[in-house]
Amino acid sequence: MKFSDTLGLSFRTVKSNRLRTGITVAIIAFGIMALVGINTAIDAMKQKFTESFSAMGANGFTLHYKNWWGGGFNRSRVKSQKKSALKEKKSNTGVPITKMQAETFRTRFTFPATVSLNMNGVGDAVVSLGDKKTNPTVRVVGGDENYAELNGFALGTGRNLNRLDVESGRNVCIIGTDVATKFFGSNPEAPVEKIIRVNNLPFRVVGVLESKGSTFGMSWDNIVITSYNNVRRFFNSNANASFSIQVKVPDVKMIDGAIDQAEGVFRPVRRLEVTEADNFMIDKSDSVVQLLLNNLSYITAAAVLIGVITLLGAAIGLMNIMLVSVTERTKEIGLIKAIGGRQRNVRQQFLLESILISLIGAAFGVVLGVIVGNMFSLFLSTGFVLPWAWVGGGIFICSLVGLLAGLYPSLKASRLNPIEALRYE
Repeated sequence: MKFSDTLGLSFRTVKSNRLRTGITVAIIAFGIMALVGINTAIDAMKQKFTESFSAMGANGFTLHYKNWWGGGFNRSRVKSQKKSALKEKKSNTGVPITKMQAETFRTRFTFPATVSLNMNGVGDAVVSLGDKKTNPTVRVVGGDENYAELNGFALGTGRNLNRLDVESGRNVCIIGTDVATKFFGSNPEAPVEKIIRVNNLPFRVVGVLESKGSTFGMSWDNIVITSYNNVRRFFNSNANASFSIQVKVPDVKMIDGAIDQAEGVFRPVRRLEVTEADNFMIDKSDSVVQLLLNNLSYITAAAVLIGVITLLGAAIGLMNIMLVSVTERTKEIGLIKAIGGRQRNVRQQFLLESILISLIGAAFGVVLGVIVGNMFSLFLSTGFVLPWAWVGGGIFICSLVGLLAGLYPSLKASRLNPIEALRYE
């Protein structure tokens, strides 16, 4: 009996038991769908993280006064031995970076780099023009003439903020495309030189940003950027509000030298003695992304665990069905052996049936997983994601599941005595 004949017979047997095959295929498909779907969504999240948080690339870093997000980030460059030997200055621990300190740093920092000072304003501002108003969801951010460049914003029409805008604190702003579209429609030049009101304060629009998309439902286009002096005066009542200082060097090879000088310049500005530990943080732009991607690895591990548990259950179910199939087809097995079929032929037939069911389940599971995962990527506004590694891995795992699940039933079937099998009722 040729292998092609055995394969054809296995396929016809699988096709003839549609209900039983369908149930088993569904169990396997859901396991693979969970595995591929979750990892497709994770790949979309990684893509969005990289786009959103690495605007400065690997050649940028930020100085801020404490760990962000509850201590989630570590300094990009930690001298553990030196740090452990230094003592913290308690009177200056947790003290925000003031405007004077930030501007002093910018003046003293002579490294060939671009420096931007910025401060968060509010995330619930209302922008109005005439009788039109936005929802209280517009973010107001205070920056300088370099803020847009260092944060990945591109100017669509109009002009950027300049040094005079920042130093004079005049009421000018740049708006995102969501805000511009709300009041001026699709004409990108219409908002320029118009007066809008932000929390009922008049601001002249000098520029409109190109669309940047959104991250986890937070639109980067629903934003108003003005000078940090305006944010300090009008939009930040928090006594612990702090400045952040962003630095971007022309070449990634210069990053370590820039960080060294930044630390050397900022320590005296923050009034630290030689024996005192830093009371500020320095984070590379790509270290932020790397930390987030590392955190996603835990989700990946959980997804793999979920998929493996589901597939383990599917393997047990498939083995049970194959054992039932052996019992139901005992007479058929006896007939095959009586007309000259060998143990190898019977063993191959049952193994191929098990593997075919698993691969059919894998095919459905991969398709469903990619569809489900890319529904999440649509929510994040990323491109189509196809995790080839997980698709290949899923097919391989299903083949292995089918092989292992069919191994014992096929051995049992091949060892049946043909005479006793023919007499079986």
